[in-house]
Amino acid sequence: MQTWFEVKVKYVKIDQDGREKKVSESYLVDAVSFTDAETRTIQQMQQIIRGEFHIDNIKKSNIIEIFPAESGEYWYKARIAIVTIDEKAGKEKKVNNYFLVAADDFKEAFQRLEEGLSYILVPYNTTSMALSPIVDVFPYFSEDQQPQEVPPHLKPVEQVHESTEELMASEQFEESDAEEGDFDDDPPIADGETDEDPNA
Repeated sequence: MQTWFEVKVKYVKIDQDGREKKVSESYLVDAVSFTDAETRTIQQMQQIIRGEFHIDNIKKSNIIEIFPAESGEYWYKARIAIVTIDEKAGKEKKVNNYFLVAADDFKEAFQRLEEGLSYILVPYNTTSMALSPIVDVFPYFSEDQQPQEVPPHLKPVEQVHESTEELMASEQFEESDAEEGDFDDDPPIADGETDEDPNA
């Protein structure tokens, strides 16, 4: 399961009129720890912001899943209540879960939330949805997890396994033919000759 951190960054932003303005923006970062969240945020900010900035605050987010979209200009935070049965008490129990949805407006956010939650089989209710202060989301994409292109002089591992299996099957077939054949290394006996040892 992903662990999301909400990171607040402060820096000086230049507006359309060319005036400097101090701003504070929040970002949602997928990371394994607070240190990792800070490191990843700094790396991202160095690509976005020209000039100085500093990390003002880092906290764990209660968001468990995001629903991104290329056309979504804003992020909406939604809370849903999932109804479960407490077997010990024999009563219904509501569990709140939080999601972040990218959309252009409230209506689109609600639709995308419903589509994203289509995998949930138990009853649930959307209890709240509001515009989030989150500016951007940085999912965790490890370079080690990304598929890498195989150089021209090498073969993919799958093809190597297939070639090895074909070779082994071919060798077994040749061995089988050899076992069924005659292993007599002596030359064939011509007509009129006997198979007796002349030195006997």
